[in-house]
Amino acid sequence: MTITRMETGQRMSKIVKHNGTVYLCGQVGEGNTVADQTRDCLSRVEALLEQAGSDKTHILQAVIWLADMKDFAEMNAVWDAWVPAGHAPARACGEAKLAREALKVEIIVTAAELL
Repeated sequence: MTITRMETGQRMSKIVKHNGTVYLCGQVGEGNTVADQTRDCLSRVEALLEQAGSDKTHILQAVIWLADMKDFAEMNAVWDAWVPAGHAPARACGEAKLAREALKVEIIVTAAELL
């Protein structure tokens, strides 16, 4: 059984791979609006998935945290445009106090490696 950790620091790894599954650490984005932060966050997710040998069509699950559920529709508009048709993952979305006050969204993704 092999576990591969990528971009590992003292506190966490950005990517962990095990048995063909890719686990990403939570991603946040830059910007003033939840839409801007969501777009940037998803761009970071795509880059990490590519580095891990996967892509957004192989996402199995996404957990989304919003600082305020009033931003649900704005985040969903970006999410819905980003997820490829027919490849929507299992997903949960909730409200949570995020690590910094300026953060509006954080997304945690689990994906399958490309075959």
